[in-house]
Amino acid sequence: MANNFHYYSPTEVVFGKGTHRETGRYIKKYNGNRILIVYGSDRVFKNGLMDEITDSIKKEGLTYEFLGGVVPNPHLSKVYEGIELGKRMQADFLLAVGGGSVIDTAKAVAYGLAEPEEDVWTLFAHTRTAGKCLPVASVLTIAAAGSETSMGAVITKEQTKEKRSYDDDLARPKFAVMNPELTLSLSDYQTMSGCTDIMMHTMERYFTNDGNMEITDSIAEGLLRTVISNAMLLHSDPQNYDARAEIMWAGSLAHNNLTGCGNDGGDFSTHLLEHEIGGMFDVTHGAGLAAVWPAWARYSYRHALPRFVRFAINVMQVKPEGTEEEIAERGIEAMETFYHSIGMPANMKELGITPTDRQIHEMAVSCAQACGGSKGSARVLQEKDMEKIYQMAR
Repeated sequence: MANNFHYYSPTEVVFGKGTHRETGRYIKKYNGNRILIVYGSDRVFKNGLMDEITDSIKKEGLTYEFLGGVVPNPHLSKVYEGIELGKRMQADFLLAVGGGSVIDTAKAVAYGLAEPEEDVWTLFAHTRTAGKCLPVASVLTIAAAGSETSMGAVITKEQTKEKRSYDDDLARPKFAVMNPELTLSLSDYQTMSGCTDIMMHTMERYFTNDGNMEITDSIAEGLLRTVISNAMLLHSDPQNYDARAEIMWAGSLAHNNLTGCGNDGGDFSTHLLEHEIGGMFDVTHGAGLAAVWPAWARYSYRHALPRFVRFAINVMQVKPEGTEEEIAERGIEAMETFYHSIGMPANMKELGITPTDRQIHEMAVSCAQACGGSKGSARVLQEKDMEKIYQMAR
């Protein structure tokens, strides 16, 4: 039986070739005047992208300054740097040019500027909720996190290696410029890590034990099949624009809550488990998800067997032969085979890390603390369960 739900997805999407050249017009539409532009590497200058974006901003008579150097698993120190810069320039609009890490940093800076008397980290530590947030928008250059249309942001506090998320509709971007051409220069590893993250955003909402709708399940399954087929296509033909377009649009649909309408809110244990891996070892997020999901699935599938059977048949194309447990297990194996086929890991050793027993225990303790003691829908996990999954994933 479907649960009640509230679906809210207000971000205006500007999709297609050349659309980044319209950025200034859309900033003006949403009343931006003094723009803090957030980005990661200098690649956006070397390839001419930033010049085209700033030309469109200057054309509208708007002013801007830059905050660069955002890294994967974005750092709190960079957020604080952005808040101080934003105060000095009296920024009233944040533009992220990049992927999820850049967008999440822009969201965190926007929170900090809107409530300068508060420490923005207290949002991610969940000791308060936001009252205000400056407007945010993005020019997307990596299809992965879905942050361009989502309510979420994830920031890492370097000193303690805590990687924490904060979700609030206040930070939903005003618009997202999505030009698949901008992803053509990505490495295969970045592209495949992004595809894995996109799939996991959908799978987190799919593997539940409370409330489902056939239409939502069908959308989720179709999205997963689309990402699988296009990921494999891009793995062999990275310049395929149409496949890039499919992946980019899937990334937004996977994390704007469309694939969770009617369920209990989703599981999200795999994401929580990966946050600890990313915080401790600074791994690529999508690859980290791939490394921990098979262990989580094998630990959990008997507690949500009908969902795993449906996933095996409808998504992984497993033949419905044998017992339900056998079908579910073959579905997990098929996912591992897919990960390997696109160069993704299926355990932490393949990810390139070898956590000690002590590190595994520390991650489990921190993971349990981050979620208030328990997490999950397919199977509710406690600290001891999290530790077992980390051990299985080595």
